[in-house]
Amino acid sequence: MAVRTILIVDDDALIGMMLADMVDALGYGSARLCDTLAAADAALDGGGIAVALLDVNLDGAKVWPLADRLAAVAVPYAFLSGGGDVVPAPHDSRPMVMKPFRLDDIDDLLCDLFAGI
Repeated sequence: MAVRTILIVDDDALIGMMLADMVDALGYGSARLCDTLAAADAALDGGGIAVALLDVNLDGAKVWPLADRLAAVAVPYAFLSGGGDVVPAPHDSRPMVMKPFRLDDIDDLLCDLFAGI
């Protein structure tokens, strides 16, 4: 089986590393960490992204343009939020996990995302 790459976009390095550890522990593939929209865009341009987990708020910038790109290339994605975020159409039907999350939350989320591939 080919290695699956999960794009993790979060501006908090500790949360990003924790998510990467969860992905590894759960056996879903390898994590590609990005902390800015520009870095995430470059990762997407490089190809090989299977699914993505997106923090809604990246140091004051919303992640919607990246979500638009992921939807356009049919990469399944979900949102991570600390709360209070309103997701605009057409992304309002995408899954969201609230911080703080548990290993089971991420397992369920990734299982659902990979089921859609």
